[in-house]
Amino acid sequence: MKAVVVVSPGTPSALELAEVERPDPGEHDVVIAVAAAGVNRADVLQRKGHYPSPEGAPHWPGLEVSGTVTWAGDHSGHAVGDEVCALLPGGGYAEEVVVNGSLALPIPERVGLVDAAGLMETVCTVWSNVFLLAALRAGETLLVHGGSSGVGTMAVQLGRAFGATVAVTASSSEKLAACRGLGADILIDYTMEDFVERMTSEGGADVVLDLVGGSYLARNIAALRVNGRIANIASAGSGPAELDFGALMRKRGTIRSTSLRARPLAERAEIVASVAENVWPLFESGAVRPVTGARFPLADAAEAHRLMESSSHIGKILLTT
Repeated sequence: MKAVVVVSPGTPSALELAEVERPDPGEHDVVIAVAAAGVNRADVLQRKGHYPSPEGAPHWPGLEVSGTVTWAGDHSGHAVGDEVCALLPGGGYAEEVVVNGSLALPIPERVGLVDAAGLMETVCTVWSNVFLLAALRAGETLLVHGGSSGVGTMAVQLGRAFGATVAVTASSSEKLAACRGLGADILIDYTMEDFVERMTSEGGADVVLDLVGGSYLARNIAALRVNGRIANIASAGSGPAELDFGALMRKRGTIRSTSLRARPLAERAEIVASVAENVWPLFESGAVRPVTGARFPLADAAEAHRLMESSSHIGKILLTT
C-alpha cells in the first residue's frame, strides 16, 4: 500500500509517498480503507524527528483516520462494511490502517465520511483533558488558547455544550469571529490584548486548555481563579519554564500535562468509550460539528504541513485518499 513517510527528519519536503507493508491484523483488530486522515501538530513534530511513533506502531505519521472496514477480527467489535473513525498511535497517512477495534467508533450521524477523519484525536484530547482530568463543570469558565485550531474549535463547542463560559485567544479578527460562531463568549486577540488582564477582569479561568507550554506557564497561573486547573497538551512555546510554586499555591491550582498516543491501549480504549457515551450524541443532535479548514490529497502532505506550520488555517486540515 502507499503511505506518506518521513525520508529524513526536517522540513515538509521530507514527506514522500512511498510503498510500505501493511501491518498484520490480529483477532482484536480491524483493517480500514482510509478515506481521509487528520493532520495534527504532533505529526509536524514527528516529521522533525522529535516525536517518534511508539513501539509497535507504524513509523509514518497520522493519529486519526476515517474510512470503511475491509477486514474485522472475530473480537474486534466491528464488521466488514462499517464506516468508522479511529484513534491511532501512528500510521494514518496511508491507504489502509490496522487498529484495535476498541479505538474505532461508528461515524456519528450528521458527519460526513471525510470530515470524520478529524474527530478522534481532537475529541479524545479535549474530552480526556478538559472534562476527565480537569473536570470542567457547568457554570465554570474555560480558557482555550488557540481557539481557532482543530483542538480549539472542538474545545469551544464542547465547553459550550456542557454549560461553561468559553474564552479564547487567537491572532486575528477572522479567527475570533469563527470562535464566536462556535459559541465562544470571551474573545481575546493576543496580538493586541494581554489575556491575563482580560481574564482577570472577567473573574479568571477555572480551566485553561494550554497548547503553548513553557512561555505561558506563569501567565496561565495568573489567569486562574482559585482552585483553577491547567491542562497542558502541547509545547509550541517550548523550552524551560520557571514554576513559581507560591503563585500556584495562592490559586490552589493544579497543572496536568499529558499526551495521548503513548498511553496504554486500555487507557486509550477507556477514553474512546467515554467519548462514545458522552460526546457522540452531541454530533448526532447537531449541537457539535467538525470544523474542516482544508483538504489535501495524500500525495500533497507536504503542503498540508506547510499550512499547519503557517497557523493561517481555521479548524482541521485533512488528507484524502
